[in-house]
Amino acid sequence: MIYGIIIILAYLLGSIPSGLIVGKLFYGVDIREHGSGNLGGTNTFRTLGVKAGMIVTVADILKGTLAASLPFFFGSDMHHLAAGVFAVIGHMYPLFAGFRGGKAVATSGGVLLAYVPLMFLIILGVFFLSLYITKYVSLSSILAALASIIYALIIWDIPLIIVVSILGIFVIYRHRENIKRIRDKTEPKIKWLG
Repeated sequence: MIYGIIIILAYLLGSIPSGLIVGKLFYGVDIREHGSGNLGGTNTFRTLGVKAGMIVTVADILKGTLAASLPFFFGSDMHHLAAGVFAVIGHMYPLFAGFRGGKAVATSGGVLLAYVPLMFLIILGVFFLSLYITKYVSLSSILAALASIIYALIIWDIPLIIVVSILGIFVIYRHRENIKRIRDKTEPKIKWLG
């Protein structure tokens, strides 16, 4: 029973469409009608600017962190990572936004922040280093996902290996169009860093 409650709450937390809320409330803009049409931080950065992008990214991270913390709040033995995965699913396929959500990067990071804070900081470093060098958010997100798998293998935490592998697959799959555009040299680069 508690497991079911945690799963539902984690999914609902993940379903909160931060980009849609920030865009409509503060800018009068539905970001699904601009840029990539995606609800995540990257499209918010592109459509509404750095301030809005940062707010949405932090909100999306915190969704994952809070969802992964639910077993603790409920005194449940459910694994934190398992709860976090349902928030990531909610973020990608949000109930509150017609099941059209983000690409799972920030919310996945939030799950890892709750479980392995040092790992979160390392993959954040990988992300920003790649972003500084390549100016591609999508490529940096994929490299951060791969770094998380390598980290999990190094510390040999089996639940972590399983979950980051699943999350990594989510991230790469959700970026499949970006991968094609990088290959074709049509993927937009960021202009606000370096």
